[in-house]
Amino acid sequence: MKLFFGEIHNGKAIINDEEQQHIVKVLRMKEGEDIHVTDGKGNIASGKLVIEGKKASLDVSEIKTDTPDFSPQLHIAIAPTKNIDRIEFFVEKAVEMGISEISIIITEKTERKNINIDKIRKQAIAASKQSLRFHFPVIHDAIKLTDFLKGIDTEHTFVAHCHENLERIELNHIPSLEQITFLIGPEGDFSEKEIQFLSDSNVKAVSLGNQRLRTETAGVFVAAWNYFKMMRG
Repeated sequence: MKLFFGEIHNGKAIINDEEQQHIVKVLRMKEGEDIHVTDGKGNIASGKLVIEGKKASLDVSEIKTDTPDFSPQLHIAIAPTKNIDRIEFFVEKAVEMGISEISIIITEKTERKNINIDKIRKQAIAASKQSLRFHFPVIHDAIKLTDFLKGIDTEHTFVAHCHENLERIELNHIPSLEQITFLIGPEGDFSEKEIQFLSDSNVKAVSLGNQRLRTETAGVFVAAWNYFKMMRG
């Protein structure tokens, strides 16, 4: 399946401008090829490619709406790493495994404060297309940890940290939930003050095993854990 991003409404599909350039200038696709366009909201249009100069469009033959989304839905709130490539790696892999939302959280020990969210959103779209997702994940703007906690349901929220002297439950002891939020800290982990604040906010702490995982590895691990649950139904 050759999948591209665009808008779908009133029985028509409009291919995104950047996608059109990619089709014409990079892929050098031929008119009449079968392609598909998704709006990332669960809708997908199928048909034949039409080339007019530097423009590409879709001659729609079929539109499917409300394709099923992933369940359970996973939201990972993760602190950015000093080397932004590591977070970009996490985003790519987590999107491939069906994550629903990603938030970039700024913590006490976060070294990188400037994040190019637009670039991360583009990477999420690319990973969604590559893995044939019709529901694209939501990538939120960067937010301070304290502000993030104001807008979440703490009953469905968990934090992974490395403080062994504090109580943590095992990952497989988390109950089955339709929606779940995970917080992953920065290099050096959350501060003890932040962990106490999370505990006071009724956010339960979770152990990801005996090994110390990098920030992006912890994020990928949680995404893979949730993906495994999806596959088991």
